[in-house]
Amino acid sequence: MGEDKRLAAVVALAQGMAAAHGSREAWRAAAAGGCRALGGSFAALSVWERELGRLRVLANVGDRAEGEEEFPEDESYPVHQFPEITEFLHERWAGGGEPDAWVETAHGPAAGGRPGYLHQRVAALRRRGRGCCVVAPIVLHGRAWGELYVARPAGAPVFDREDADFATVLAAVVAAGIAQAERLEEVRRLAYTDALTGLANRRAVDAKLDEAVERHRTDGTVVSLVVCDLNGLKRVNDTQGHAVGDRLLERFGSVLSLCGAMLPGTLAARLGGDEFCLLSVGPSADEAVKAADELCRRAAELELGDGVACGVASTEDPIGPVRSARRLFRLADAAQYRAKALRSGGPVVAGRAGPDDPVVRLADEPSPQGPAERRRFRGARGDVPGAPPPDPRSA
Repeated sequence: MGEDKRLAAVVALAQGMAAAHGSREAWRAAAAGGCRALGGSFAALSVWERELGRLRVLANVGDRAEGEEEFPEDESYPVHQFPEITEFLHERWAGGGEPDAWVETAHGPAAGGRPGYLHQRVAALRRRGRGCCVVAPIVLHGRAWGELYVARPAGAPVFDREDADFATVLAAVVAAGIAQAERLEEVRRLAYTDALTGLANRRAVDAKLDEAVERHRTDGTVVSLVVCDLNGLKRVNDTQGHAVGDRLLERFGSVLSLCGAMLPGTLAARLGGDEFCLLSVGPSADEAVKAADELCRRAAELELGDGVACGVASTEDPIGPVRSARRLFRLADAAQYRAKALRSGGPVVAGRAGPDDPVVRLADEPSPQGPAERRRFRGARGDVPGAPPPDPRSA
């Protein structure tokens, strides 16, 4: 391959990884870009999991053999089957060696291969009808991260030393792309995570609730929302300090997460201040109410605070049509507001108090204006344009 083509291949690989959304797309882009750049028929990206002593395959692209999945759930190989991983990627690299690639063939080592280490790779090449492969170590943050593996079919030209050197360059590009993908993943995680409790935040709830209500409108999927206020946080902050108040929030967050686990796929979130929620998509309304009951019971047993005021709204209950995330949120919020007003020890459920359900009526009233009236409902993304977010310390 000419220098211009190889430069273009490097650029294409970098651009493909930069355009990826999420880790899986980045893995696929790395393997596919390496495969094209080296003229291979198959490529795999693998990570070295030191703590488990194995090389785990993240992505397979190209002409996959039987049993090779694009994103395998658990395709891994014990490191003892590939001693070059520990010897070359760890000991040699730590000793100042260069992480250069090597070539192996179905008949044995070539172009810098590792004599004595090739039994498993040679057997794998033969078993899958491949004639040769180039293996390029990927080094990230100064440590061996894994490998890029590119193969050609039996009968195709064998990779040479020049190909191996080019694979080393490609592995460095892949390492940079992986580092960028990891940084973006961390940014996304932080953007949708509450820093104190580790639960999802309001932004994550808004995004998932919009998707869930759209599913409900399309195919009738049951969507349930449990909204709760943690009682007594202000008293704890005022009398024992904010550090103790934070501990109460963290402990309640753990209780919320535990109860959310009763409903498969449920999102547990802190909305801000003393406000939390569970968003369930799929399980029945009765299952959501059962989880809310358990949440109230466990919250009442916390050594700090005064339990929770909890409201539930589910599309499976008689609450009228739910055409927007905002309406379901208002219904759950109204149920929670009523639970607080009644000092209820259990959840209040929208739509279960008969034809003139006070929660549904409350939720469907226009938002009041003026400080003397009851609090404004939050609504999806807030009802008051430009209003500042609630101060977590004021609740």
